Amino acid sequence: MGLFDFLFRNRNNDIQEFRNRGAVILDVRTKKEYDNGHIKGARHIPLQQVSSKIEEIKSWDKPVITCCLSGGRSGQAAKILKQHAIEATNGGGWASLDKKL
Repeated sequence: MGLFDFLFRNRNNDIQEFRNRGAVILDVRTKKEYDNGHIKGARHIPLQQVSSKIEEIKSWDKPVITCCLSGGRSGQAAKILKQHAIEATNGGGWASLDKKL
């Protein structure tokens, strides 16, 4: 994969591939944000708690698609998960991700 492909790859392909493999949607917004709307079936762990829930997330034994409001926090969460050998991708904002699913 070249630099251009890396920078401009279609994230939708990653998300679809993950979904085809039974990925879990992990919403990392605050409880209040989550309670105001979320993807049906998404699991909720606020970003601040992701590091302390690594063993729980590993026990799911599935790839993880992270989401938040706009993609910033979910990007951080995906990075944390990858650092702990959990296959993860940033799904971006939950509302736009929901439309892709």
